[in-house]
Amino acid sequence: MAYKIIASQCTVCGACEFECPNAAIKMKGDMYIIDAKKCTECEGAFDKPQCAEVCPVPKTCVPA
Repeated sequence: MAYKIIASQCTVCGACEFECPNAAIKMKGDMYIIDAKKCTECEGAFDKPQCAEVCPVPKTCVPA
């Protein structure tokens, strides 16, 4: 499975992009998206998905 960003809640702060160990998060237009093919939910690298951990808005990075 992968994570996704709820666009209506995202503040476009960029914190998630720099924390993703798989470079799965990129800016597309004026919002961030998570490439489901690259997202591993940080398994093997961290105990919890880093996008959700660093996001300042609760429940913006969620399981897809």
